[in-house]
Amino acid sequence: MRSTVIAVHTGGTEVVRDITPECTAFAQDAGGDGLLHIFVPHATAGVAILELGAHSDADLLAALRDLLPADDRWRHAHGSRGHGRSHVMPAFIAPYAIVPVLDGTPALGTWQSIALVDLNVDNPDRAVRLSFLTSAG
Repeated sequence: MRSTVIAVHTGGTEVVRDITPECTAFAQDAGGDGLLHIFVPHATAGVAILELGAHSDADLLAALRDLLPADDRWRHAHGSRGHGRSHVMPAFIAPYAIVPVLDGTPALGTWQSIALVDLNVDNPDRAVRLSFLTSAG
């Protein structure tokens, strides 16, 4: 298994950040066939595979705002207003994804991208662990 950590600056706003280029470069460097595992070791972020560039990122953030409002309902109440929702979000958008890799290229669909989803405006920098797994035989 090969593994690396990439730094992703998310800033101080809710964000859906495209990390496909970094994932693709890592898979190409690893080469061959296998599985790319993308993991966010944070309690308030997730990984999604979706179409980006056609406002799906804005639609996802709007849906998360509807589902998980940034208000005072959350018992986990430190940090910015509504911070507790950031701790609930990974139950809806998992902190990991697995993508097949064929000949060093992630086998994503035509419109699919790999994105880091972060609602936590209190933490502007994230680490994302990329791991490439191949079979021994």
